[in-house]
Amino acid sequence: MIQRPTRRALFRATGGALAAAALRPGARAAAPAAGPVITRLSAYMSEAAGRALPDEVLEKTKHHVLDTLAAMISGAGLPPGRVALQFARAHSGEQTATVAASKVLCGPIEAAMVNGMLAHSDETDDSHAPSHSHPGCAVVPAALAAGEQFAIDGAHFLRAVALGYDVGPRVTTTLGGLPWQMESHRSAHSIAGTFGAAAAAGSAAGLSAQQMRWLLDYAGQQASGIAAWQRDTEHIEKSLVFAGMPARNGVSAALLIQLGGTGVDDIFSGADNFLMSFAPQADPARLIDKLGERYEVTRTNIKKWTVGSPIQAPLDALENLRKRHPFEATGVRRVEVRLATSEAQTVNDREMPDISLQYMVAVMLLDKTASFAAAHDKPRMQDTAVQREKAKVQLIPDEELERLYPRRETVVDVLLTDGTKLTERVGAVRGTAENPMTREEVVAKCRDLVAPVLGVAGAGKLIERVLELEKSKDIRELRALLQA
Repeated sequence: MIQRPTRRALFRATGGALAAAALRPGARAAAPAAGPVITRLSAYMSEAAGRALPDEVLEKTKHHVLDTLAAMISGAGLPPGRVALQFARAHSGEQTATVAASKVLCGPIEAAMVNGMLAHSDETDDSHAPSHSHPGCAVVPAALAAGEQFAIDGAHFLRAVALGYDVGPRVTTTLGGLPWQMESHRSAHSIAGTFGAAAAAGSAAGLSAQQMRWLLDYAGQQASGIAAWQRDTEHIEKSLVFAGMPARNGVSAALLIQLGGTGVDDIFSGADNFLMSFAPQADPARLIDKLGERYEVTRTNIKKWTVGSPIQAPLDALENLRKRHPFEATGVRRVEVRLATSEAQTVNDREMPDISLQYMVAVMLLDKTASFAAAHDKPRMQDTAVQREKAKVQLIPDEELERLYPRRETVVDVLLTDGTKLTERVGAVRGTAENPMTREEVVAKCRDLVAPVLGVAGAGKLIERVLELEKSKDIRELRALLQA
């Protein structure tokens, strides 16, 4: 028989007063007032829909929307995308929101999750180095699904997206970014995505400052994900953790709050708060550091090449060398690539083409570029010509470069058959905040990803519309351009 504690024992164990409060029917501790950090943050969030973005931030936001939509569409043919689309077809009861690269319509929660998984089906989407997150793949699907639900216009949509970038990355930057993920074994990507998606969806839903505080509470309650995704060789779990789950979390939280949900007024301070649970030493003031002055979308990187991040710099180096000293693959005797030790391990002759450095360097030598198609052509890895070029590639782990991480620097030496040695060091990868891509480069990448699915004309129409999205009266006008 279970022995239940007596009332007297409970009083002794808890200090009496606490036990008395717990035993009184309807007793409730007084809720503390919202602190200055969440008050500032929630006000900023509630005002975002009506606040014009600076011109350079507006342009950068459109680049990231275009890049993420292209990732969604190109991801449809990859294993995570195929699973996500099967899910969409099986759960397409409410026909409110668009599922990219298909004819399927779903409810906003399902569409956010599916489009998120599509956006991170590959190593194509953007990344924010200080927070160790991939904001776009969660924020853009959430803003799109909630935007369709509430029929917002294009300017509102872009402001909601920029807000998502401002909020999500600030949360995991506050927690500690990559070092925090390594120490805690949690997924910074998932947590930043959940807060970012919630902010974007909350803006689309038109939530007040009070509701935004509750929204942040719900995001904190849903913040999850562990770093075990690094063992996922099929990328399907990774696409859910980075993007599908956070996008779903953010939209569901916003819809609950919009329909009358309430919660804790300040999830960042007081008893059992979010920071206390995840990183007790974190400084909550970092959540509002330069808020409204520094837009995190401008610190977010777009990948020029649709390959794993450690391979970006070596491909940049080869392109730079060829521009200065044109050469053919037949004229190359050896290619030496130096990478940070941890990065070298990640991309050393992997079985997946887009994260195999040796394969992608071989492709670059042969094709003089690295297209999306080549980066996902697994049978080509066994091609005789590719194997011949791969044999020339030597990957060298470098401790000096390891000390510079998370800067993804590389040194590439190309030894030609005539004895010429070409050397290139890349310190700022093309597409990073330090070396951003032009509009033309972003458009070129988008065409490469989208045209095989939507056709050349379809890709052109989508690009044109996104680059003038602030003029759109209803975000649902994108539907016909996104669906195959």
